[in-house]
Amino acid sequence: MSSLHADYSDLINAPHLFPKISIYMPTHRRHPERQQDQIRFRNLVRLIEHELLDGHPESMTMALLQPLRAMADDHAFWTHVQDGLAVLRAPEEFRVYKLQRPVPEIAVVGERYLTKPLLRIMQSADRFQVLALTRNHVRLFEGDRDTIDEIDLHQAVPRTIEAALGAEITEPHMTVASFGGGGGSIRHAQVDASYDDSVDLERFYRAVDDAVYEYHSRESNLPLILAALPQHAAIFHGVSHNPLLLESIIARNPDMTDLDTLRIGAWKSIEPEYLKRLQGIVAMFEEASAKGHGTSDVIQAGKAAAVGRIATLLVDATKRIPGRIADDIGHIEFDDLHRTTHGDVLDDIGEVVLRHGGEVIVVPSERMPAQTGVAAVYRY
Repeated sequence: MSSLHADYSDLINAPHLFPKISIYMPTHRRHPERQQDQIRFRNLVRLIEHELLDGHPESMTMALLQPLRAMADDHAFWTHVQDGLAVLRAPEEFRVYKLQRPVPEIAVVGERYLTKPLLRIMQSADRFQVLALTRNHVRLFEGDRDTIDEIDLHQAVPRTIEAALGAEITEPHMTVASFGGGGGSIRHAQVDASYDDSVDLERFYRAVDDAVYEYHSRESNLPLILAALPQHAAIFHGVSHNPLLLESIIARNPDMTDLDTLRIGAWKSIEPEYLKRLQGIVAMFEEASAKGHGTSDVIQAGKAAAVGRIATLLVDATKRIPGRIADDIGHIEFDDLHRTTHGDVLDDIGEVVLRHGGEVIVVPSERMPAQTGVAAVYRY
């Protein structure tokens, strides 16, 4: 299974090996709803097959579809899905992403991968990570307002205090006393009351903080919320240098906390910043547009993106405009709305902006400042 955070830059800058297949579909975690997922995926593969055979040799088509068909028959895979699925296929490339959000059902063949559904997940302002920390071990979760799942820690992140410190752990001093008289005595051993493990915890948490930032936070750029008992949270915050770590905490023992409670606690920390950020983004566009430094016109946005003029692009999370950017000067070719196997103009514009070093932010439809699907702020 591929890592979306690690792969996304490669996807938008991938060599133009043609054709590129993009399949998206919502999936279901529970039985019996998930029974239909395999059938729907097979149907999407058939759509791709018809599109490919319309303009490509049968041998190439069969070679491209082989891993897709194998995946369609993999019953074990379909019993461990999440809320959405993205499958990207090109010559010499095959990537599969299980997603925490439902995505529209789309099957596309084009010169580029369709990446806006992934971009929405990558750039959405409501996403976060939760670092669950105890004295003994570490776990990491990723989620949004609706969903949270545990993710695999990078091998460099120490899972336990023993893994972090090894033989350098301070052993508690033991005091031995004898009690009794007459014919014998009973010996008792107890930990010295002066023993304090805070120094070891500081060293452990510092190692965790360094590795989580290096291998998770820098890559995802997501806000990080700590779930820990207050005494452990205080030590971790005291040693942390992670700029994405929020001050607010989920003050619970994470080993005794269910996933939904973690999600609710994290969203309480995230929601105020989420709303504030969206309001600021919209206000920035409205000010720029009023001064002639921005546009909500799709054709003008395409041309501006092609010459690297867009600093910030807002894209409607749900709107789709079938078509593509046809050349290096940003000329747009629009397609028939009903041809689901074609690309998305908004997706193409977003990719071009990213390749020129601009910022792309996917915004919920109800908070977009324009009905066209785009709102661009120029660099100059």
